Amino acid sequence: MKNILFSWICVFLFFSCKEKVSYESFGKEITAINANNVKSMAKAYNDMHLGDSTNYKLIAEVKDVCKAKGCWMTLNLEDGNEVMVKFKDYAFFVPQDIEGKEVIIEGKAFVNEVPVDELQHYAQDAGKSEEEIAAITQPKRTLFFEAEGVLIKQ
Repeated sequence: MKNILFSWICVFLFFSCKEKVSYESFGKEITAINANNVKSMAKAYNDMHLGDSTNYKLIAEVKDVCKAKGCWMTLNLEDGNEVMVKFKDYAFFVPQDIEGKEVIIEGKAFVNEVPVDELQHYAQDAGKSEEEIAAITQPKRTLFFEAEGVLIKQ
């Protein structure tokens, strides 16, 4: 009987000491359940062609964010690529100081070709120099994500 009681106490302590992760939510309310890792997302993007899209939930690290108002962010993929994230219907923004933070996003992943003027606009929003902006002269095949909801790990 003592062994059973001791076992239950150990199990209770194990689960009660487990650190709870908290998130700040933006846009549509989403959960962290079933979020895919960046390896899975990189593979999904590699299988896509221009114009393809898929619904996805991704957990990743923020590489950059719009310094003007938080209207877009980029996420690192482990294969050296990055994902440009915009927010559905321009309905919400994220904080401008979340570089390096872990986020979970849910929405639609797709591949797009971004024209030069739009690439230059993003570079300006990111605080790039005039020389860096002027060096952008070719459109770019870009991995995009339209997020309906975002969770930022606290």
